[in-house]
Amino acid sequence: MDISFILILALAAGAMFLMTSRTRKQQREAQNFRATLAPGQEVMTGSGMFGTIVDVDEEADVITIESTPGNQSRWLRAAIAKLVDPPVEEPEGDESSEPAAVYGSADADPSTSKGDVDDLVVPDDLSGLTDDGSEKDRGRRDDGTDTK
Repeated sequence: MDISFILILALAAGAMFLMTSRTRKQQREAQNFRATLAPGQEVMTGSGMFGTIVDVDEEADVITIESTPGNQSRWLRAAIAKLVDPPVEEPEGDESSEPAAVYGSADADPSTSKGDVDDLVVPDDLSGLTDDGSEKDRGRRDDGTDTK
């Protein structure tokens, strides 16, 4: 046998080992995660449903999730995708929850009051907007040359 053929086989075997070891590690982590599920934990299913675990049936491998108060559904343990971190509550005195002022808006000028923003009328469609440019300028680029 040629030495290069043996080297190629060794590289292929090494690549296969690395790929399968990563997959086995991910499967082991998922199995450990699902084995530690307990009532009271907030979870998300693989299809995107959020809820709180109410009951875990070890024999049937079924988990009961309550998505809204009184609305319970049963899921296979394998359908649980991840734990959901509880939302972080911000202190009520924090002013950073105010949206940032947008350039050109009424909030951009600190001298204007917030009452002016409430008086702003935004149209539902573009039919009420007027055309600023004249008809002859429509065929011109910004640099003044014709588009044709």
